[in-house]
Formats: sequence, C-alpha cells, structure tokens
Amino acid sequence: MDKLGTTIGGIRLQEELGYSIVDMWGEVDGALRPEASAALARALDRDLPVIIDTSRVTFIDSTGIAFLVQFYTIGQEEGLKVTLRNPPTVVSDVLAMLGVDEFLTRGPVPVPAR
Repeated sequence: MDKLGTTIGGIRLQEELGYSIVDMWGEVDGALRPEASAALARALDRDLPVIIDTSRVTFIDSTGIAFLVQFYTIGQEEGLKVTLRNPPTVVSDVLAMLGVDEFLTRGPVPVPAR
C-alpha cells in the first residue's frame, strides 16, 4: 500500500478450463495476505494444476516469497502441479537469494487465446 492506503499490487485467482492461474502484480507484500489466502483456498477447492504468474510483479518481500513457497508446498501435498510462469528478475533474484528457487518449477506455460 502507498502512504494513502491505496493498494498498488494484487493477487487474484483466474479460473480457466483445466487449470487455475494465480495472477500477481505490482508490489506483493504483507498487505496482500487476505488476497493470497483467498487465492490459495480457491485453487485448492478447484483441485487443478496451478500456474503462478508473477510477470507483472515490481516488488516482492519475504511475505510474498513465503506465499509462493507455501503455495508450492501445499500444492505438492495435495497432488497439484504448481508452476511459476516467467518470473521477472525482481522475483527470481529474491528466490535465489533466499535459496528457495529450486522449490518452484519454472517455465513458460502457454495460455489459450480468449
């Protein structure tokens, strides 16, 4: 959030046929915890493969990284494939710095045209 309390980032679940996309954008930090929890819960309810799209993230703190790791860990426990799609440098550098980059499967995942 900025100084005025305006949200400058977000997390939402997009429901696609056969998979879910967790779309993350802007500044991802502790202020987005409710959105992160809702996306995780809905993805688990859908019980489909999950693509986490961080391509529009401009900042991520330890809370955001913890969400990525938690999503992957719970997904694995529930038998869901979780893929991190095209992370920008700001995300991949923090994952590597914290030594958790090997936890997440990465790669371009095609999204069907609408």
